[in-house]
Amino acid sequence: MKITPFDASEYFKTPEDFKELLQDALETKNSGYVSHVLGIIARKQGMTTISNKTGLNRESLYRSLSDKGDPKLSTFFNILSALNLQISLTPIQNEEHTSLEKA
Repeated sequence: MKITPFDASEYFKTPEDFKELLQDALETKNSGYVSHVLGIIARKQGMTTISNKTGLNRESLYRSLSDKGDPKLSTFFNILSALNLQISLTPIQNEEHTSLEKA
């Protein structure tokens, strides 16, 4: 029996898919998972293409975008830009933050 490695990038095809996947990763607040998800998206787009757009070599990209990766903030934003993605912030709506506003 031949077992092939699972490649999640095969299941995500549209910019909306990538957006949802990355949004989910960001909500976990787990930097390793966020890096891993960026790697999935970057591999789907082509690491050579991302490397050319960011000016980072492919080895650095693979290392930064692994589940153990922790890219610098500037690298993170360069990769997002190369993927034609951006971050949008919204306030957290919960009791703790609401009560702080009233203080």
